[in-house]
Parts: sequence; structure tokens; C-alpha cells
Amino acid sequence: MTHHIKGQSRHQSTLFPEVIDNFVTEDNPVRVIDVFVDQLDLLSLGFESVTAKQTGRPGYHPATMLKLYIYGYLNRIQSSRRLEKETHRNVELMWLLERLRPDFKTIADFRKDNGKGIKNVCRKFVDLCRQINMFDDSAFAIDGSKFKAVNNKAKNYTPSKVQFHIDHVESSIQDYLSQMNTNDNDEKDTSSSVSASKLAWYKQRLLELKALEKEVNEHPDKQVSQTDPDARLMKTHHMERQVCYNVQSAVDTKHHLIVAHDIVMTTDRGQLAVVAKQVQQALDKKNITVIADKGYFSRTDIKATQDLGVTASIPQSDTSGSKKKGIFNKSLFKYDKHKDVYICPADEELPHRRNVTDSGLELKVYVNHIACRDCAIRAKCTRSQNEPRKMKRWIYEDDIDVMQKRLDDNPSLSVLRKQTVEHPFGTIKMWMGATHFLMKRKKNVSIEMSLHVLAYNLKRMMTIKGTIGLMEAMRQ
Repeated sequence: MTHHIKGQSRHQSTLFPEVIDNFVTEDNPVRVIDVFVDQLDLLSLGFESVTAKQTGRPGYHPATMLKLYIYGYLNRIQSSRRLEKETHRNVELMWLLERLRPDFKTIADFRKDNGKGIKNVCRKFVDLCRQINMFDDSAFAIDGSKFKAVNNKAKNYTPSKVQFHIDHVESSIQDYLSQMNTNDNDEKDTSSSVSASKLAWYKQRLLELKALEKEVNEHPDKQVSQTDPDARLMKTHHMERQVCYNVQSAVDTKHHLIVAHDIVMTTDRGQLAVVAKQVQQALDKKNITVIADKGYFSRTDIKATQDLGVTASIPQSDTSGSKKKGIFNKSLFKYDKHKDVYICPADEELPHRRNVTDSGLELKVYVNHIACRDCAIRAKCTRSQNEPRKMKRWIYEDDIDVMQKRLDDNPSLSVLRKQTVEHPFGTIKMWMGATHFLMKRKKNVSIEMSLHVLAYNLKRMMTIKGTIGLMEAMRQ
């Protein structure tokens, strides 16, 4: 006889059936989902079919479907087909859905048709966190990360890529024509029919590429993605290129909760004011502090952010080509605020002469013609034989200087930004696995991202407050 623990017989009947509630402990995270969704006003949040029609086949309540999706994204189950399987075998889902088993098409349609409601639920949870004072005395780190789209790189075309394929096909056509001419002179060769069919395929392919070339050149972004038209080819880690979406997020430095997020099809530059405004709206608060990396440095964008009442800390990026030219960089010219002059490396003063407008920026021009003409180190300062070296300064550059001094006095801000905003991105990508978004088009991808953010924030809050503590806070 064995001394191992024995299980119960599969054929043993019980006098009193077991209650499914007994299989779910009081501190199980699935109970948090149940409490959270039950307290939402789904109709005001924008969900469809909250009020059921009295005729026709009954449908599932949106609360049931929302619980299913939150549970799925919280447990790394994003596929509608996999969610359908889980409803048949997962005891937690049987408890949460009261043993309902929607099919995968119903599950997928709910996510597609209720994007507005899902996004509002994500914002509602952030508002809940605000009400229980999770964002007091917090700064907010802003950053963007590239998430792969369902579009394969081979199905993305730019003008240069289309031209490469056209040249390759035209070259292949010429090779086949030469081969067929050679075969005509050889009566014993029997492969002419094969070559003819291949040649016809190449000619058809060339017509398709010519049409695609026209489509690419007429596109505003000079880029066409055939599987997901909204996805774009962007630079990712180590300068690699992937067809993806750029996800912007703002994360609080205190608890690492995602306060706001957005999806854009451009680089990070120019997105600072947009994301900062979303944080203000989410917190219903004007005076906030944001931190970002040098990829967000844009003078007009920083000025727009400061005009919103936001304190921004973004390091300057040096885009000057002076060092490559072998001449003095702008950083060697020191600005004297009291005299409103620049001091050049030869200790000569460059006074303010005039104002110009360049790329939409109003700039002050500083130049000293006489000192530059007689300068002994002129060759190290400018390559021009006639024009002197000029310094240009934005009329609001003092605000940039104040921001840079704040960063110089607090070097730990850059470390704080990395520790804050990169953690949520890494966590969500780990939950997704080494794969891409499941849905196509920016509208649908934003729904999927909202579910990821909601699941991340929910799990983060359960870690901070505990499941029972979070449920009590929700009920209050």
C-alpha cells in the first residue's frame, strides 16, 4: 500500500453539492474585478446594450463581458478564442461570470464595439486612484515606447523599397526574355512553357508594384502598410526598424501608476504638451511636474507645456554640427543675461543686433563684425571667409535656461524618470509576450492598449493596497 496522498474518486457522488463560491478565497483578485465592475454606471460610460430589448434573442450584459476581458488581460489571456476556452475550464471565471460561456465571436465583437466604454473605464479607475489620494505630491514621468503592430515588415512599403522591388522584377523579366531567346535556338529544350508562365507572373507583379508605387507616393507619410494601414515603420531599439505604434504614457513617480496614455504615429518630439494636458484632465489639477528625456526637447512644445501651468524638466539635445565641422560649438559661447551679450572663446562680446524668424521661432541674433574680422582664432570659429560667426537665441530661452539649471541641480531626476516610466512598459510587453497587438487600425489598437493599462493599474493597486483593502476603498 502506498503512503502518498490519495485523491477522490472521479465517480464518487456527494450528498451535498459543493458551492462554487467556496473555491474562490476572500482575497482572490477576481473578487476585486467583480466589485469594481458592479459599481460602474456602464450606460453613462458609453457601453452598448446596457438596456436589453424586449424582443429577439437575449444577449450578454456588458458587465459580464467587461469582467471577462479585465480578467483576461490581468492574467495574460488577450485572445477571444483563448478566453472562450477559459470559460469552460477556469473555476475563477465560472465564479466571475456565473457559469456563462460566451463564444469567441461574441467576445471579440464586444471589444470591437465598445471602445468608448472601455477607454472610459480605464479613465474611471485612474479617477478612483485620485480619489483615494494616490497621486499626492507626485511628479509624472513621460515617455514613449514602440509596440509592434500586426503588420509584418515585409508588407510595409516606402518609395525606396517599392523602387527596389520594381528594379528586381524588371531585371528578372530581362533575364527570362534572354533565356527564352536562347531556348528558341535550342530545339531540344522543353522548358519554354515553364519560362512563359513565370514571365507572365513577373509581368503581373510589375503591374501591381507600379500601382503600389503610385499609392505610396500619393500617401501623406510616403508609406503604405498593407495589413494594418494605420501602422508605421519606426526606429526601435538599437536603431532597428519595425512596423509599430508609438505608445505615449505618463506614470506617477510615487506608485508607478499609469495616469494617462495615448497612441501616436510620429516620434516623441512634439507630444509633451499633449500628454501633460491629459494628465491635468485625469487629475483635475493644473499645477503638475513632468519629467521626460531629450527626445521630447522642442522649444515650442516646452513653451506650450509651461503655458498650461506645468513645470517641465527635459534635458537639452545638442543638434549642432559644429563639432563635426571642426569649429567651436555653441556651448563654448557664454551668455551674459545682465548685458544681453554672448562671450565668445576669444573673450569678445557679441551684442544683440536684430531679430529674425526661423522655423516659426523668433530669434535674437548676436554678432560682432569687427572683433570677428580681426580675431586670431577665426579659423576655429567659422569656415566662412566673409561672414562673421553669429549666435542665435530664442526670445524665451531664459525659460529653457531655468529648466536646465533645475536639471543640473537635481541630477537624480533622469534616474527617477528611467525607474518610473520604463517599468510599466516592460511589464505590459512581458504580459503581451514576444508578439504584437491582436487588433488592426489605430482605433482598435487604442482599445486594446486601454485594457492593458487598466489591467496594469489594477494589479499595481492590489499590490499596494491589498485585494481586501482595495475592495473596501472601492465600496467607499
